Amino acid sequence: MDNLIYVIPAMGIVGLIYTFIKFAWVSKQDAGNERMKEISTYIAEGAMAFLKAEYKILMYFVVIAALLLGFMGQANQAHGGHWTIAIAFIIGAFFSALAGFIGMRVATKANVRTAQAARTSLSKALKVSFTGGSVMGLGVAGLAVLGIGGLFIILYSLFVQAPVDTPEYAKNWGH
Repeated sequence: MDNLIYVIPAMGIVGLIYTFIKFAWVSKQDAGNERMKEISTYIAEGAMAFLKAEYKILMYFVVIAALLLGFMGQANQAHGGHWTIAIAFIIGAFFSALAGFIGMRVATKANVRTAQAARTSLSKALKVSFTGGSVMGLGVAGLAVLGIGGLFIILYSLFVQAPVDTPEYAKNWGH
């Protein structure tokens, strides 16, 4: 496999590193007075309780859907199906849940910090707010690129035997 393919998940990792740098920057901003911090703590605890309850319900769905996908993939091997689609689904669900967790954490931190920044400067409030939003967006993109790129490399190495520059690869993959 061409080594350039490894750049794709590496870019996902770069995006996640940038995400965590921006998350740290948002976390370092002034969270306001004690009352603001207290309310923010309650909001963050409620948000995490909501995610915990949501993820508990989603876990049942993911397990059932993965079992069905794996069974259907195995049963339809003649038509290009394979049980590994269930693994891909589980990895996607995990990365999606992780993105939701990161987004909720930064949102609860950014909200109170944006409110505090707005007490002094609209410009500062917008910077905190947009940086908090970018953490979620870039976290989703970084996890998607890392997950899909990494999964492609793993599945490619498991199922494609022909090197990229051979006629057999071109026949199988239409290149």
